[in-house]
Amino acid sequence: MARCIFCQIASGEVAVDLIYHDELIAAFPDNHPIRPGHTMIVSREHFPYFEDLPEATANRILHVGQRLASAMKELYKVPRVAFAFTGGDHPHAHAHVIPMHEKTDLTSRRYILEENLTFRSTPQASPDELAETTAQLRRALG
Repeated sequence: MARCIFCQIASGEVAVDLIYHDELIAAFPDNHPIRPGHTMIVSREHFPYFEDLPEATANRILHVGQRLASAMKELYKVPRVAFAFTGGDHPHAHAHVIPMHEKTDLTSRRYILEENLTFRSTPQASPDELAETTAQLRRALG
C-alpha cells in the first residue's frame, strides 16, 4: 500500500508551502478550502485517528491551531474560527482550522432541516491562492 498523502507531505516527498512546521507537525493551506485561510495541521508521524495521537502531538496541534485562529481573526476580520480534529475522510490524524464568515461554513445535521442534502467539493484553490494564503498566515504567526 502506498504511503498516505499526509505522510508524504509531512516528510517532504510531496511539496507544499508550509505555514508552520516542527518535529511533530506540519500546517499548510487546504487545497479545497471552505474559506480562504482554511488550514490543515497534520502529525508528521502516521497515526490513523485522533485518539491514536500521543499527548505531545495532540497538544502541539491544538496550540498551533490556537495561534492560527488568533491570526485568522485579525487577518480575515472574522469573529470566530472553527477547529476540528478529523480522520474520517482520510485515516491520518489531522485538524482543520477554518475562519468562519457564516455560521453555516461548517454543517451539522442538528440544524439542517432538509432531509435530502447534496454536497459538492469546494473549488480547488489555485497555486497562487495557496501561496498567498501561506505567506499571509506565516506573517501573521510572526
